[in-house]
Amino acid sequence: MTKNKNEIIELISPPGDTIQETLDEIGMTQVELAERMGRPKEKINDIIKGREPITTATAYQLEKVLNIPAGFWINREKEYRRRLYELEQYERHEEARDWLQNFPVGAMKKMGILPDTRNKQLLTDAILRFFNVASPLQWNKIYLEKQTSVVFRISLATTNNPHAISVWLRKGELDAQNINLEEFNKKRFRETLWEVKELAYNFPSDFAKRLQELCAETGVAVIYTPNLPQAPISGATRWIRNHPLIQLSGRYKTDDHFWFTFFHEAGHILLHGKKDVFLEEVEGSPTNKEKEEEANQFATKFLLNKEEFREITNHNIFTEEMILEFSNKFRTPPG
Repeated sequence: MTKNKNEIIELISPPGDTIQETLDEIGMTQVELAERMGRPKEKINDIIKGREPITTATAYQLEKVLNIPAGFWINREKEYRRRLYELEQYERHEEARDWLQNFPVGAMKKMGILPDTRNKQLLTDAILRFFNVASPLQWNKIYLEKQTSVVFRISLATTNNPHAISVWLRKGELDAQNINLEEFNKKRFRETLWEVKELAYNFPSDFAKRLQELCAETGVAVIYTPNLPQAPISGATRWIRNHPLIQLSGRYKTDDHFWFTFFHEAGHILLHGKKDVFLEEVEGSPTNKEKEEEANQFATKFLLNKEEFREITNHNIFTEEMILEFSNKFRTPPG
C-alpha cells in the first residue's frame, strides 16, 4: 500500500451511496425500493448505510428495479470491501510499528530477507510473508506463546532476543526447502557419521557442500546460517515436516567448534524425540540439561573416545607435531 490513511478514507464510499443517489434522481423512496425488491425496509437501509453487503442476489434485484446492471453493483461492492480492508491493514500496520523495531532489520536487508526500503508498511508486510503469518498476533502465538502446533514446541519468550532468534531459525527452515532429501533413515544416518568424521579429518575445501550431500542422502537437512545481531547461536536441531534439520552458524569460525557442534546436533537426532527443539548457546532458552549432556557425550565419543583421550592425556607437554600425530593416528580433526 502506498496511499496514506486520509487518502484511503476519502476513497471509501459504500455502494449504498450510489443506490441513494439513484433513488434521489428518480424520485423513489427506500420504502418503495424495498417493496419492489421484496425485501424488508430495514434490510435495504442497512445495505444503503454499508452495514450489509450487496450479494449476487441483491445485485440482480437492483438491476431489475433500478435498470443498472448487476455487474456494476457486484464490482461496486467488491471495490468498497477492498478499500475497507486496505484501511484495516493500514491501521494494523500502524499498530505493528513497535513490533517491527524488535527485528534486526538492517541485517535482514543484507541477507536479502527484506527489501532495501525505509517504508515501514512494506517492511512489515515483508516480515509477515517471511514468517508466513497474517499478523504480529499470529507470530506471537507461534514463537512466544506456544499456542500452535506448527514450527515450535518450545517458546522463545524466555530468551533475550526472541525476534532475532526466530529470524535465524526461520531462515534455516526456508533454506532447507531447497535441499532434495531422501526419506529419513536413522540407521543409515548413524553409519554415515563415520564418513562425516573422515570428512572432518581430511577437511577438503568443499567440506560444507559434501557434508550437506552426505546427510541429505540419509534424509537429514544441514543448513548454514550466519549469526544475526543479538542472535548468537552455535547450532539448532528440530524436525521439520518429517525430516531432521541441523542448522549451523559457524559462530566461532574454528574447526573444533564446528565439528563438535555438528556431532552434538547429530546426537540429538539419534538419541532424542521428534518433538524436541534444541537451541545451542541461547541464553534463556528452555533446555533439558540431561539431553544436552547426552548429546555432548555422543559428540565426544565420536570425535575422541575414552581410550584415545587417555592415550593423549598421558602426556604433560604437547607440541604441534604431537597433536598432528595424534590426529593422524585417530583420524580425527586436529582441532
